[in-house]
Amino acid sequence: MLEGKLALVAGVANRRSIAWAVAEALHAQGVKLAFTYQGERLEKTVRELAASIGSDIVVPCDVRSDADLDRAFGEIAGGLGGLDLLVHSVAFAAAGDLEGRFIDTTRENFWLAVDISAYSLTAMAKRAEPLMAARGGGSIVTMTYLGGERVVPRYNVMGVAKATLDASMRYLAADLGPSNIRVNAVSAGPVRTLAARSIPGFGSMTDIVEQRAPLKRNIDASDVAQTAVYLLDAPNVTGTIAYVDAGYHAMGM
Repeated sequence: MLEGKLALVAGVANRRSIAWAVAEALHAQGVKLAFTYQGERLEKTVRELAASIGSDIVVPCDVRSDADLDRAFGEIAGGLGGLDLLVHSVAFAAAGDLEGRFIDTTRENFWLAVDISAYSLTAMAKRAEPLMAARGGGSIVTMTYLGGERVVPRYNVMGVAKATLDASMRYLAADLGPSNIRVNAVSAGPVRTLAARSIPGFGSMTDIVEQRAPLKRNIDASDVAQTAVYLLDAPNVTGTIAYVDAGYHAMGM
């Protein structure tokens, strides 16, 4: 159903990224892909990964800059010839804020995490809307986590950012629905990515999920990708969080 669609994937950092797993799954469906990256440090890796699936549309994008977002989406629209799908897998918090107490988060670091991890979805959706509407509609999926709904030790300000992301997703779904644009989120269990390694105690998180989840196992990035592809393709699903965590979110203890 997705063959021939035009997609932007934002947030690839390396081969183990959830965003890259989604990109590979979309490529297998016949989707034409473009990528953004933030910072010169990631450029070489993202370009090499994109080239491995035949894409040469790789554009730098600072999600905290409206001017840079305007430029990036202009380049992407020109390179792809439009836009049908957007995968948002962008998040950041200062490493020191993932230790100690949430109450000690500075004002500056609070807004840094919310701006990059949550407002970037709104900013990208705003620029995607006219491109998708011109093609009769589209679909957006973002990546969230249970730490936005419940307290996860040491997730701290990132949990607050994910809560903001979740609410933003629902409001965007309401705003964009009349243009036949759907907006959903995947809430993934712990996946061993570059970002996850920065969370103190990540190893114990995976152990707890395996012990307590109904399916008694952890997940990997390909599990998340399968659900993301479903949400990007499902014509009457919007404003929804799909949990891919072996059922862990359903448990009380």
